[in-house]
Amino acid sequence: MSTMIDAGVNLTSSQFSADLPSVIARAKSAGVSSMLAIGCDLQSSKESIELAEKHQLFCTVGVHPHDARHAPDSLYDELSALLTSSNHVVAVGECGLDFNRDFSPRPIQQSVCLTQLHLAQAANFPVYLHEREAHSALMPLLNEVKVEGVLHCFTGDKTALKNYLDYGLMIGITGWICDERRGQDLQQLLQYIPLDRLLIETDAPYLLPRTITPKPKSRRNEPMFLSYVADQIAHLKQCSAQTIMQATTQNFKQLFVR
Repeated sequence: MSTMIDAGVNLTSSQFSADLPSVIARAKSAGVSSMLAIGCDLQSSKESIELAEKHQLFCTVGVHPHDARHAPDSLYDELSALLTSSNHVVAVGECGLDFNRDFSPRPIQQSVCLTQLHLAQAANFPVYLHEREAHSALMPLLNEVKVEGVLHCFTGDKTALKNYLDYGLMIGITGWICDERRGQDLQQLLQYIPLDRLLIETDAPYLLPRTITPKPKSRRNEPMFLSYVADQIAHLKQCSAQTIMQATTQNFKQLFVR
């Protein structure tokens, strides 16, 4: 069986606090050789580093657009210190813009995102990007810097996809691709994403693939379900799941492992 890397999981979520070692063990048994633990604010970034060190995983440090309103003025320096505090830290993020929920005022989202893009460029780290309904606002920020990275959980349109690919980003695909209702547009766009630009991620505990049968009673997504994402991509790209697993593992290592 080919192994996979989960390119984005929220291991610091309270939904995992009761059984995290079991979650990680189940993932390894299901062929997930490693995973990227996501930081969403300074506290969860520190917790992600601790988890990554304890369980030999990768992690990010950053501030999600939802949490941008709480970011301190010292964000650049604090994140810079975290970036170099552990060799398990491989990216700046989760950072970006979310104009779907608008949990933080848009100007603050943009400022906090740009701070993190400048940090990634200066430190030569890739970025782990979040964008919902904000493509036209994110591209000008990206164009102020030159960074590598992944547009995580891509759900945008063809124009956004082309712009992100032209910029040089990898594209993260989640269980959204398995949703026969919300995922139809993404299923159509998958043909335009080259194999060497794909990453697969669960975004657990969110976005449980709707192709799982029977569905877990808890409705909680876990990294052990990553294969459902790979299987759906393979079905749509008319290739083997092994091909998807091998390509996305290679892509992950190329982007994040230095």
